[in-house]
Amino acid sequence: MRVHHLRHVEFENLGSIESWLHSAGHAVTTTRMYANDPFPSVDDFDWLIVMGGPMSANDDTTLSWMGPEKALIRKAIDAGKRVMGVCLGAQLIASVLGARVFKNQHREIGWFEIQRSPEANQHPFGAIFPERTEVFHWHGDTFDLPQGAIRLASSAACLNQAFAYQKHVLGLQFHLEMTPPLAEQLTVHCCDELGDAPYVNSPKTMLAEPSRFQRINHVMEAVLRTMADIRS
Repeated sequence: MRVHHLRHVEFENLGSIESWLHSAGHAVTTTRMYANDPFPSVDDFDWLIVMGGPMSANDDTTLSWMGPEKALIRKAIDAGKRVMGVCLGAQLIASVLGARVFKNQHREIGWFEIQRSPEANQHPFGAIFPERTEVFHWHGDTFDLPQGAIRLASSAACLNQAFAYQKHVLGLQFHLEMTPPLAEQLTVHCCDELGDAPYVNSPKTMLAEPSRFQRINHVMEAVLRTMADIRS
């Protein structure tokens, strides 16, 4: 399968997703927005993965690439391609589906629990998530649930943590792909977002237990297998 991913900043990569894709035999290509790489045609890939970044999904007027990026995401959804967004990626998907993206009441950074929504049972992606599980977060924005989407999970700080749209589109506000080196990069490059707040961990707390990362990476593998198995 041909997998293309959209990367917004150099320090935020695919994390554990990349090794799984290669081990499963998928061909992986990249558009690096920070390097002004060209966007592919929607016919050039079977699966689009949209990663995170510190910018806002509302920055169309200040980031020249964001309008074309949203157009590509919309075309991919309409063409029935597999589309998965992580953090900013989920917000961009929500935006192209007509939902509002806005500042959340709380920044949510570090390890916090999500709860599976009752309606998650209506979708195959919903079965992946335990009723309650701890995941890694790094976001200040959130989004309304797009019309026609199914909410899969919520947290105490953020109502819309994950959603599915039709059978081939998935948005994850949290980071199941996170690894210790990637988390350490975030604590360096996005340190201005840290500080004393109800839902913000210290860097020491975030990085203290490597087993936490291994556990969420296993959940991401289940997500990727489910998405890879989608039939047209």
